[in-house]
Amino acid sequence: MLKKIQRLDDLVVKKIARIHTPFLNRIMVIFTKLGNGAFIWWITLCFPFLLMQTKRATGVYLTLALGVNFILGEIIIKHIIGRMRPSSKLEEEELIIKSPKDYSFPSGHTASSFTAFTVTLLRCHWYIFLPVLLVALIISFSRMYLRVHYLSDVVCGAALGFLSGTVCTWLFEYQLAHFFVFP
Repeated sequence: MLKKIQRLDDLVVKKIARIHTPFLNRIMVIFTKLGNGAFIWWITLCFPFLLMQTKRATGVYLTLALGVNFILGEIIIKHIIGRMRPSSKLEEEELIIKSPKDYSFPSGHTASSFTAFTVTLLRCHWYIFLPVLLVALIISFSRMYLRVHYLSDVVCGAALGFLSGTVCTWLFEYQLAHFFVFP
């Protein structure tokens, strides 16, 4: 089963490499940098929501969910799985960005992006969660485009983000709500 997944992952990496252009390279680098350290989600969602009284609970849920997601994905799962990145198979001149030094599985950029999407899906209007979904999808694709993640890294990162966002929102919303006073 793992060999079949790896063959599919390698095929997707090769197919995506065929669409590389200088223009797309620049766009994908921009989106990948936005996802570094969940930067875009802290700047556009967490901090503004925490400052707005009507969205403070959502800001807290999102902050908690991003923290849980980071611990699970970056600290625990990546070190248990220890999967090498597709960029480790490339020559230096083939790289568009510098190859990250940590492990590949799951994609942290994708996981944090889908954590943000899930919390906004569960807590916000469509005009907030739909743009978050669009940016999350582009960030996720950029990781495969730049050959720093496989398709399975991205799919499992999205699942981890969805799980982190759902569980943390549910935990606060239904289990811990009586301990906190949020509007």
